[in-house]
Amino acid sequence: MDSSPTPALTALAQGDAAPQHGPRPLPLFLNILWRETECDPELRRRAFAGLRKYQEARRSPSASSAKCVATAGTARLLRYGAVNYRFPVVFIPSLINPPQVLDLSESRSLLRHMGAAGHEAYLVDWGTPTVQDATLGLDGHVTERLLPMLSTLSRPPILVGYCLGGSLALAAAALQSFPAVSTIAAPWKFDCFAKADLDLIGGLWESAKSMCESIGYVPMEVLQSGFWAMDPARTIRKYADFADLAVESDEERAFLAVEDWANGGAPLTFAAGRDLFEQFYAANASGNDQWRINGRTISPSDLECPSLSIVSIGDRIVPAAAGPRLREKWSLSLGHVGMVVGGRAREMLWEPLSVWLSSHGG
Repeated sequence: MDSSPTPALTALAQGDAAPQHGPRPLPLFLNILWRETECDPELRRRAFAGLRKYQEARRSPSASSAKCVATAGTARLLRYGAVNYRFPVVFIPSLINPPQVLDLSESRSLLRHMGAAGHEAYLVDWGTPTVQDATLGLDGHVTERLLPMLSTLSRPPILVGYCLGGSLALAAAALQSFPAVSTIAAPWKFDCFAKADLDLIGGLWESAKSMCESIGYVPMEVLQSGFWAMDPARTIRKYADFADLAVESDEERAFLAVEDWANGGAPLTFAAGRDLFEQFYAANASGNDQWRINGRTISPSDLECPSLSIVSIGDRIVPAAAGPRLREKWSLSLGHVGMVVGGRAREMLWEPLSVWLSSHGG
């Protein structure tokens, strides 16, 4: 069999887009586009132009100097910055979409900023689950993936979790002692989500559960369809606006990087998906102090270490009110993704968080 790369793979290696480059799942995106633009032919034209531009745009590879220092199952712990006398700081991304949102590009990287600021910073990469991981729930991601990797560090680290990664960071801090913990846009009180969103997510899981159980994982497309359904008009408008951005501009590169991240990522294990949809969204187990791991209740109010919850009033994915109640709280006015990679992220999140970490030994 000829093992030489196909032209499409060669193009990708050189930084070009694939012939068909998302968004995933494309049939659903096209259905939303057609429905949302039914009464606006000009918006439809611009949205299709943006879609074509997105699919054909050249991508510039973003090289990272991160070094893998530990593994647990398919997960890896990547180091940014030099080992120093401070407490290490471990950033924990969501299980949904790739971890690269915290290291998106040379100019939009929370991790590179922290390394340059002198922090011994690390990033968790959850990897791609195998067939054998189907029964690995959210609890297992903490006890069998996260905690074993953290134990390899020379000192207990400060934990910083983004989105669902923040929920997992709180679980880790409840099970073991850490110097401090911070969450960014972390969902905790699921009864604070809009009822329409909870109903939408519940219906999505009801229709997908049987299929997911049979294959042992929850495809990224299932989760993506839920995010799109929360705000379909915005999903289409941003592609229409993208059509008007100057080629090779910073704004165009930022859009490509964020959308490629949002349309990528490994599936969830079936057990983790079931925990997320049934324990969290449906039963509000975390918000009701009913989430238990190894017989221990995971409750932020029991944490003895310094803790900080960072939320955003502009977050459409995780409402600000749904964040955990910790000792300190910062409220921003950015979106769920914009708060970590947007044009104002450096001044509003990266720099203040760096100071907070330093004040607690990080």
